Amino acid sequence: MQQLIFTNDVATALSTVARGKHYNRIFVLVDENTSREVLPHVQCDAIAGAHVITIPAGDTHKNIDTLTQVWTELDNNGGTRHSLLINLGGGVVTDLGGMAAATFKRGIDFVNCPTTLLSAVDAAVGGKTGINFNGLKNELGVFREADAVIISTCFFATLPVSELKSGYAEMLKHGMLDSEDEFARLLGYDIQQASLDQLLSLLETSVKVKQRIVEQDPHEKGLRRALNLGHTVGHAFESMAMHRGKPIPHGYAVAWGMVAETVLSHMKMKMASASLQRLAQFVRDNYGAFYITCDDYPELLNYMHHDKKSVQGEINCSLLRSCGDIETGVTVTDDDMKAALDIYRDLMGI
Repeated sequence: MQQLIFTNDVATALSTVARGKHYNRIFVLVDENTSREVLPHVQCDAIAGAHVITIPAGDTHKNIDTLTQVWTELDNNGGTRHSLLINLGGGVVTDLGGMAAATFKRGIDFVNCPTTLLSAVDAAVGGKTGINFNGLKNELGVFREADAVIISTCFFATLPVSELKSGYAEMLKHGMLDSEDEFARLLGYDIQQASLDQLLSLLETSVKVKQRIVEQDPHEKGLRRALNLGHTVGHAFESMAMHRGKPIPHGYAVAWGMVAETVLSHMKMKMASASLQRLAQFVRDNYGAFYITCDDYPELLNYMHHDKKSVQGEINCSLLRSCGDIETGVTVTDDDMKAALDIYRDLMGI
């Protein structure tokens, strides 16, 4: 089972993990930002003699060229099957670094050390690795869990509030998948005035919700699809925004998508309207609204029909009967989705 370490003493945790095996060579993967802002603060015995691989920052560089750069540096600097790769960064670093480690010499150990809330709660845990290819997001990749994930909130103090809110949307999703109590606890936390120590406790509970689901369905054949809550509509919002040259943060899209899909949950699964109202108010207060009109529906529906979760062109969602009670792979008609988007607009004050 993947080792999860929750601590704000990252240097000590890295040393402990690295000493657990006799690695012949240790590599640290960073991007240009984490090389400058994070790496100097986690110096320890484990990485004192490590070879640092620095890649360009940003999702546009999560591609085969950057992956080849990492493979080349591993190969040219003594990497073997007994080496360790430490991925220190956000989702791009952990996704790409995980794929590099999973494929180099048919697989070497790797540790994820996420530096953003979104990567801590989402990308760094669960064993999905990958790169973008041929214009498609995460088109190439493998399932391979990190040997350890070191999760800390100590890196978040310098993050913009928008980055924290983006990650918090995924935590809110996990809360809805867990229980009414956890959902309520997250709604009561002020992410815009974040206490990082308290956030670490919330984050530990949230990540363990995902871990429990992944352990039961590591390759996304059934239950793991629950983690797609909010993503069918959210990805469509992201695609439309990107196509129009006004990209939106992933977590914001998920938050808005959760509102629309909770509307569907109320319509099709009889989820209580009180839960929908509480979610909508929290999202409206903290994320604003993604502005759409009925004229946008054909474009949004087209994205949903072509979503990778779609089966034979049908729109599929994971919907809730109540918090903690989810059904995956629910087919949604175009008319149902249009009605849900109408109600989404009303709830968001559009």
